[in-house]
Amino acid sequence: MNMNTEAIIAIRKALQTSLKASRYTHTLGVEVTAIELARQHGANVYKAQIAALLHDCAKDMAHKKALAICKSYGVSLTKASQRNPDLVHAEVGAIVAKKIYRIEDDDVLCAIAYHTTGRPGMSLLEKIIYIADYIEPGRDKAPNLPKIRAVAKENLDDALRYIMKDTIRYLKKQDKYINPITIEAYAYYTKDDTR
Repeated sequence: MNMNTEAIIAIRKALQTSLKASRYTHTLGVEVTAIELARQHGANVYKAQIAALLHDCAKDMAHKKALAICKSYGVSLTKASQRNPDLVHAEVGAIVAKKIYRIEDDDVLCAIAYHTTGRPGMSLLEKIIYIADYIEPGRDKAPNLPKIRAVAKENLDDALRYIMKDTIRYLKKQDKYINPITIEAYAYYTKDDTR
């Protein structure tokens, strides 16, 4: 067994005890999807696997603890994120990945930090984790999933646009907070889109 395989097994074991069962199942679905996308689009499979496994590592963390981590590491909090820690779980997850899981790769840490919001100019790995989180096999409620799953095999930017458009539409319809960086990311990825 090589060091990469040992690291993956150790992370899976730690997550299995720290995440709810349903979240752990989702995490494994994101891992499988991220591996497939990394292979299809020429990304580093090991990095995709690590980022996928850790993308929700802080999602089940107690609200108080998540807010304390934000305060300690200077993560800015909106009123909405103070009320709903789900909105900062990605940023807190990147901190946990670095401090607890000893991940030093900035691309992996950014893929974790931006997996819910996206951002302008995402790296290949960031795109893969953002998309994998949305289309993993356990997801069944988002609109247009079959179409987005098919598009993701061919063109990651097109898949990003569809996901961001559907996400923004959903959040507006539910009258929920939309992180401004999501709006910026959608504008960035649609600026040359003439379709």
